[in-house]
Parts: sequence; structure tokens; C-alpha cells
Amino acid sequence: MFSKMHCKKKLLAASLLLSLSVLTITGCGSKSKETASPGEKIVLNEVAHSIFYAPMYVAVEEGYFNEEGIDLEIVTGFGADKTMTAVLSGEADIGFMGPETTVYAFNEGASDVVKNFAQLTQRAGNFLISREPIEDFKWSDIKGKTVLGGRAGGMPEMVFEFVLKKNNIDPAADLSIDQSIDFGSTAAAFSGGQADFTVEFEPSATALEKEGAGYVAASVGVDSGYVPYTAFSAKESYLIGHPDIIQSFVNALQKGMDYVSEHTSEEIAAVIAPQFTDTDKETIATIVSRYQEQDTWKNDVIFTEDAYTLLLDILEESDQLSARPEYENLVNTKFAAEAADK
Repeated sequence: MFSKMHCKKKLLAASLLLSLSVLTITGCGSKSKETASPGEKIVLNEVAHSIFYAPMYVAVEEGYFNEEGIDLEIVTGFGADKTMTAVLSGEADIGFMGPETTVYAFNEGASDVVKNFAQLTQRAGNFLISREPIEDFKWSDIKGKTVLGGRAGGMPEMVFEFVLKKNNIDPAADLSIDQSIDFGSTAAAFSGGQADFTVEFEPSATALEKEGAGYVAASVGVDSGYVPYTAFSAKESYLIGHPDIIQSFVNALQKGMDYVSEHTSEEIAAVIAPQFTDTDKETIATIVSRYQEQDTWKNDVIFTEDAYTLLLDILEESDQLSARPEYENLVNTKFAAEAADK
């Protein structure tokens, strides 16, 4: 178990080092530091495309980014390491991922620091799925079992292990966590008969339930408590050179947050349905309701120092932290605070 996690940690570090090496040769790859004009296309690389991020898609579908003068292009990176690489190389202006990746990049020596400027989710968005319904599930029920988990060093896996430790379960000794399956393929593997449990995001969790192939046993987000799970970040040079664009971007996000806090799951589902054409509105509404009930989304997008400290604590507990960067080094709250005051 240790060797698998150690190997994957080294692969993530190697990926970031490769990105940094490319930047050393080619320059930072960002656009001009002059303030961007309204309507300029902004490329956002998102770690995944999920109903978990509903406030952002509300901002897209309700036209909030357009109202703020932003022509937003969203590209899905399928992994925080890939999203960070896109930001470092200049392929993306803004990254949307677990903020742990900004810590890794900083500790690997990024010359143009990638800073978090807005937080979207405040709980984990994944669920523990059992093969059979379990009444009155207790985390001790997982002892001695095999679980399909996530990438070592990524927020889904680290928060899952954080929950295990909170319940006096040793992730390395008390169960077997299979981390060999790519993100997005675990639900199919579980449906095909692999493992006793799997940890899934939506819509996979609900899809497994509908198929009768799995059942939600526990919410990782509920049992972990509040954690800074996903955030928006950009290179410091971009934040300095494009403050008007970043402010407009954050203003649009705040409008999306306001919308989800003021509307029903059915109304939200109707708005974001074009983003999820393979999922019917009823299922989207069910998933949104599940996330609303566990207080997934913040009322504002300010990434607080308490949240950042908790992030570092989780990284440290997971043996993924070589140093603890100062809050000011990796978080900029100016834009989020201004948007919250509007």
C-alpha cells in the first residue's frame, strides 16, 4: 500500500517538475500583463465536469459571465495535476481544482506562483458506495474490506483517509484501498464486480443506486466537516496583470452562489441541465438536493485562513506536505471580498 501511494506521489511531483522545466525554457506563457479588455476570451480549465460545481454552471447558463464582460471557454482537465499543468504552461488562464495542487506547485519551486482567489465548495462531494444496503452504517464496517479509492495526493483520497482516521481506522492497515483505476472509471469497475465499496462523485453515485449496483452508505462530505475542497486559481502574474477580468470573473461566481442559495433544487436543475445532457432533470434535481442538504456550497467565495490551515493539516496527515507555505503566499482574498460586498 505504501509503495503505491509513494509511487503516485512521485509521479505527481514529476509532472509538476516537468511543467516548471517547460516554463523555465519557454517563459511563463501567460498573456500580456496589461489589463485585459472586456469580452476577451478567458480559458478556464476545470478538474472535472460535475453537478458538484453547480454554482459555476448557473453563472454560465444565466449569463452572469457575459454580463461581466467575460467570454468564458471551459476545458475539462480530468485531474488536478493536468489542470495545474495547463495553468503553469499558459494553456489556461484560470484553473479550477483542489487547492492542494497549488501547495505542491509552490513547494516544487514555481517561479510564477499559482494563487487561489476564490473557493467554491466547502465539503467533499463524494460518497461511500456499498454493494448491498447497510442500515445504520458505521465506518468500522469498512474494516477488512476493499475500497476503490482515488489518486494519492488528491483531495478525494486525502479527505476520505481523513475521515477514516477521524474514526480510528488506519487507511494502510485496516482495509485495502485500490488506487489503480483511473478517475471516472471506478463506478464501472465497481458495477463490474470489483471491490466491496467505492468512493464516487455524482452522478455516478446516483447512477449506481438506480442500477441497483450500489447504495450510498455514507457522505464523505458530511463526515469530514468543512474543508476547502475546490478553488479557482491563477498565476500571480495573471492576477496582477488582469485585475479587472479576475474581479468580473469572481463577481459572476458570486452571483451563481447567490442563485443556488435562493432557489430550489428543481429550479437549479432546470438552469444547469444544458451542461449535463446525458442526465435527466429529475436526477440532476435529486443530486443538487443532496448537495444542498449537506451544505456543500459557501455563501461567499472567500478562501479563509482557517480553511487554508485545515488544508495543510490534511496534507500533513497524508504525508504529502514537504513545507507549510504562508497563507498570503497562496491565497488572495481581495477579489472575493469585493464581490461579497456588492
